[in-house]
Amino acid sequence: MNSKALTKVDLIFESIDAREVLTTAFSMPNEKIIDQVLESGLRGRGGAGFPTGMKWKFTAAEKDPEKYIVCNADEGEPGTFKDREILDRVVYKVYGGMAIAGKAIGAKKGFIYLRGEYRFLLPQLYLELHKFHKMIAEIGYDFNIEYRMGSGAYICGEESALFESIEGFRGEPRNKPPYPTTSGLFCKPTSINNVETLVTAMMIIAKGPQEYVKLGTKDSRGSKVFSVSGDTPVPGIYELELGMTVQQFVDEFGDGDTKAVQVGGASGFCVPRKKFEETIIGFEGVPTGGSMKLFNSSRSMYNVLHNYLDFFAEESCGQCTPCRVGCQQLLKGVEKVKKGEAKSTYLNELVKLADTMKVASKCGLGQSVGNAFKSIVENFREEIIY
Repeated sequence: MNSKALTKVDLIFESIDAREVLTTAFSMPNEKIIDQVLESGLRGRGGAGFPTGMKWKFTAAEKDPEKYIVCNADEGEPGTFKDREILDRVVYKVYGGMAIAGKAIGAKKGFIYLRGEYRFLLPQLYLELHKFHKMIAEIGYDFNIEYRMGSGAYICGEESALFESIEGFRGEPRNKPPYPTTSGLFCKPTSINNVETLVTAMMIIAKGPQEYVKLGTKDSRGSKVFSVSGDTPVPGIYELELGMTVQQFVDEFGDGDTKAVQVGGASGFCVPRKKFEETIIGFEGVPTGGSMKLFNSSRSMYNVLHNYLDFFAEESCGQCTPCRVGCQQLLKGVEKVKKGEAKSTYLNELVKLADTMKVASKCGLGQSVGNAFKSIVENFREEIIY
């Protein structure tokens, strides 16, 4: 076992002197902040993995004087609860990361889009925000943050649907291009980052990119906060280096009878036992926004798949036909196969439909449905067939 890959890290929740870090950041040229984030190799921690420094660089290059930083704290992916813990324990780092990002791109305003189910956190979050605003005013920097609440719609985790929601419209994805770095919130250049991404950016400024690149692998720099749930004796929040294999993860968190691991929530990939050794958790293997759900031999993978498809059919915004109709047909299709109303070969046609959805759907919801569907059908076909 590679012990380095399973090193438990305390970067996200480590206590730091926020005033000192922000004072340093605010004195740095904008380009230097971006260069340090680029040098670190930090990629978005929400799951998509776009290089954070490049996103900031593209937004900074826009000539519009009005720009925004948006923190995506919607965290609607099933099985993911790490952002809630970050907000509860070290929200001052989220605020600090937003201010540093604002300095880098030339934005004076930030918005945090908070998941509706996390409303109970607001009293403490506002108390900490008041302290933060007072601190940066004392430092002599102008940056303001506001909260906007979600209402439980999974689709609003998609960046452009999130913008629509903040602006007071129905949460539906926009056509791309233009991309957020050019025309995002209120049609202004916008950098939208995950909660964990912003905290990590602040820690990179605090410790330097040279320290950060010591963690992880060439393609997956740094550490990651994982939400571990399912058939495990030790559920909870853990920060680990990226680059471990699924087998190493299972050795640490499994119950001795793990047959599958769902990496990345409902929109992620289901890794079967036979592929544990060869599958890397990271951008060179299977990336994850944080959700790691373990299933043992007592679980029906048909029931797992049915649950995911039911979720997607419910949460599809209905704007585009491939996703709206596709989610319903995938769900009805596996039900027919399970009941014996359709031949097992019908699963092959459903896989083709999932492939079509990946290229024809308007946003990440429809595009990612096929991840769990194909990986479960291909690896646990015997549990779906009647």
